[in-house]
Amino acid sequence: MAATSHPVELGSPWGPTSPEPPPTRFHRVHGANILVDPSGTRATRVESFAHGVCFSREPLAPGQVFLVEIEEKELGWCGHLRLGLTALDPASLAFVPEFSLPDLVSLGHTWVFAITRHHNRVPREGQSEAEAAAPSRPPGLLVEPFLCIEQFRIPRDRLVGRSRPGLYSHLLDQLYELNVLPPTARRSRLGVLFCPHANGTADMHIIVNGEDMGPSARGLPVAQPLYAVVDVFASTKSVRLVQLEYGLLSLQTLCRLVIQRSVVHRLAIDGLHLPRGLKDFCKYE
Repeated sequence: MAATSHPVELGSPWGPTSPEPPPTRFHRVHGANILVDPSGTRATRVESFAHGVCFSREPLAPGQVFLVEIEEKELGWCGHLRLGLTALDPASLAFVPEFSLPDLVSLGHTWVFAITRHHNRVPREGQSEAEAAAPSRPPGLLVEPFLCIEQFRIPRDRLVGRSRPGLYSHLLDQLYELNVLPPTARRSRLGVLFCPHANGTADMHIIVNGEDMGPSARGLPVAQPLYAVVDVFASTKSVRLVQLEYGLLSLQTLCRLVIQRSVVHRLAIDGLHLPRGLKDFCKYE
């Protein structure tokens, strides 16, 4: 079923004309070396360095982010995760190619890129390649809690990777938030989405730890369903899906944000007089 395109005004919540998209899941069709857990939210390459191509179960809606967190790395391989979109229906493939680049891309109607610090940005009209590739420093979550990409406004809170709570996690969290760690570091969060235009085409954007890397491809066909592509390649061994809230934030999320902003660091949450379940939710989510 094709994903229909509904224009969303910048800053307005998803509503009746643009219902909030369903939770993301991995497709049952995937590379030969991939194991998807029963929930459909975790994909692990069980051997070798290839045959790790995965797809989203459903076509993405305009502005919907297919967001993954790198859970496990594997030493000894050269290369990292690859990410993009395809207009090919995974269920219609005779076989899943060994690599997303160049094998899947060579089938056509597929846009996939290796994740790098200064991503494959397409220069805007009147902009030089050097200006398009220039790095930017994302604002802090408390300064700007939303990421604005073309006509879409996405809460940044879940887009940014977070370290495991520990002795130095307060320092590591700042590095994720400032996006100064390698983009394919463990626990980095990487996402892909498309933004439609009135002429029937769309731009593909890739997000690294809450920072928009700019349009990676232009002219994608909005009239065709667009599936996310994640290639769990080489040193990237396992990824998990992270769910986002697009409309008005839930009361649970608002409470978490208020608590997190009231402490120096999330490890200090342990000292608050709160139920253990709420403390864990505030520390780990």
